Amino acid sequence: MNRAGLSMAATLSRRLFAALLLIGISAPAFSQEQRRFYSPPSADAVSSVPAEHGMVVAQEKLAAQVGADILRQGGNAVDAAVATGFAMAVTYPRAGNIGGGGFMVIHLARRNEDIAIDYRETAPQAATRDMFLGPDGKPDPDKSRNSALAIGVPGTVAGLALALEKYGSGHFTLAQILKPAIDLARDGFIVTDDTSDTLGDMYRRMSRWPNSAKTFSNADGRPLREGDRLIQGDLAAVLTAIAEQGPRGFYQGTVAEKLVNGINNSGGIFTLGDLKSYQPVIRAPMRGSYRGYDVVSMPQPSSGGVVLIEILNILEGLPMSDMKQGSATSLHVMLEAMKRAYADRARYLGDPAFVDAPTQLLTSKDYAAKQRATIDLARATPWVDVQNAKPPKEGDNTTHYSVVDASGNAVSNTYTLNFPYGVGLVAEGTGVLLNNELDDFTAAPGAANAFGLVGFEANLPGPGKRPLSSMSPTILLKDGKVVLVTGSPGGSRIISAVTQIIVDVIDYKMDIAAAVAAPRVHHQWLPDEVRIERGFPDDVLAELRSKGHKLVEPLGYSSANSILVTPNGLLGAPDPRTRGSEAAGQ
Repeated sequence: MNRAGLSMAATLSRRLFAALLLIGISAPAFSQEQRRFYSPPSADAVSSVPAEHGMVVAQEKLAAQVGADILRQGGNAVDAAVATGFAMAVTYPRAGNIGGGGFMVIHLARRNEDIAIDYRETAPQAATRDMFLGPDGKPDPDKSRNSALAIGVPGTVAGLALALEKYGSGHFTLAQILKPAIDLARDGFIVTDDTSDTLGDMYRRMSRWPNSAKTFSNADGRPLREGDRLIQGDLAAVLTAIAEQGPRGFYQGTVAEKLVNGINNSGGIFTLGDLKSYQPVIRAPMRGSYRGYDVVSMPQPSSGGVVLIEILNILEGLPMSDMKQGSATSLHVMLEAMKRAYADRARYLGDPAFVDAPTQLLTSKDYAAKQRATIDLARATPWVDVQNAKPPKEGDNTTHYSVVDASGNAVSNTYTLNFPYGVGLVAEGTGVLLNNELDDFTAAPGAANAFGLVGFEANLPGPGKRPLSSMSPTILLKDGKVVLVTGSPGGSRIISAVTQIIVDVIDYKMDIAAAVAAPRVHHQWLPDEVRIERGFPDDVLAELRSKGHKLVEPLGYSSANSILVTPNGLLGAPDPRTRGSEAAGQ
């Protein structure tokens, strides 16, 4: 594919180009009901946001602007990504966090080097394989989703600090990077967009804990709503401690003591040693190829890279460009590829410190050819036939942002609290919303998590273990240069969303904004059903049903904030599924 053919920037007038860069472009507003039952805008109603020198595309506009300001001051993509991440911990409490964890993929242009940073949460040392079982020996979802037992040791502070230290430009100290976030927490900001859309729904869950309710209430006890100011003084103090002491200011000392006390007073099993011993891990990325493009994504404990590459390898042997985009034929083969890769996810993948998964086999072209040969173009394959051997979990309170700088460096970052606003607990005196990430473990072999993902022995809980994830921060390269930076929140739906964006851009040569906005489908092997968004023609849906697919609406939440790099500049695509997402460029 000719990369120049992807570009729309040349068609924009210089006046419009400059105006867009000054203000940034936000995604259109959607109500909660519209977001749940997403209906895509018409193709001519979406357009990419151009930039010449650098861009941040994120789910929350204040944080995107913080990152763009760092680029404007001479920072590189890593500097901007770290600043954006800390800012979102303040301005996007449903998913931005220092009480959770995530994954970052980095491309360094000058060194032609790709790095993956795993700052996934870990289980505390007191965790056991049966910690989420009830007295009857069966999985107890309330324990793994709604109790303090579900809290994993947060990794975000350590992960972002490591990224800045090792791969930042060197022009900024951690304190300088943190200053915008501290100011936003101390001075407050007006609640609007996605936060106002979601906070009311989640307030009742958070109000189980008085300190959580107080954090997100007005002085009269009324939950914050659109137009109110959210001030987070305790969080500002914690961010200040990190600015002054580095990660030690979070994982040791007064802040650590407050976190442990807040968690354990609510029923958790933390020790100070759990926090002190936390370490992010620099890993070799998962690498694959798709029609001449290099695919760089996350390795385990994320399943994202392995499953994404397996799906793409299966599709690579099919004439996707000859199938109309969004047609029943195109969707059918994507769903069948997804089904097979997700089955392998369930059977094999887990924390690589505990599980020796056959990732080289799963991501090989030969294995994909064998998988492809089992696809019937006329009929959906029943789930029991997908995996004849013994068959081999993650929340939508996840957020993804993409960054590219003027030198060609890029960052794809996805981090999470699991459920919206995590477990809902704000540890007293910290302002830190805590995750319920341990629900991503398998409570018992064959059990499903909150998103229906089935797991087996490889993903049972254990001391210090990292739960399997679906987060898929991904960078596509051509001849060593960045072409696409993408990723998404959405739990099990993350991998399928990233797959469809790559196929739409590479095979169907769609503008990145149109690719991000297009309706999506999803199949994760079990349950044996196709999740769909609105927007597909009735005849396409009828043909899928005739092939044996069970269609279920809605698909669920995702928000794939992406950047396409073209010979004429950068094109950003804030996902219209989130009110307030923004492409901020310079």
